[in-house]
Amino acid sequence: MNPLPTACPICQGKDLTVTGFFCRECDSRVEGRFLVETPFAGLTREQLAFAATFVRCEGKLNRMEEELALSYPTLRGRLHAVIRAMGYEPGRDEPPALEEKARRQILEQLEAGEISYEAAMEQLQSG
Repeated sequence: MNPLPTACPICQGKDLTVTGFFCRECDSRVEGRFLVETPFAGLTREQLAFAATFVRCEGKLNRMEEELALSYPTLRGRLHAVIRAMGYEPGRDEPPALEEKARRQILEQLEAGEISYEAAMEQLQSG
């Protein structure tokens, strides 16, 4: 059975409409225009299998390393490809990383007792 296409095979247009379903058990057909709104619709079969494994492993890449016999960088790359195929940009919502010099300064202030633990954590997390 073929997967649901994500682009028109003629013009490569991305605005496809599903117009029918068929049940092999009772030989019924349903026709109409059906909206398929899911970010998973654009994933390849391999990407869907990767996503299923990701969920089964509770998002733990170390478990996926064992199950798929792939390295962490390979898994991370595949995860980023799935995220992009779903229309998102990996890491876009993450706070900016704190520069090493600024991070060390905060930790030195904490060690010297100049700031509280809570203040240090807030500064480290806010970037």
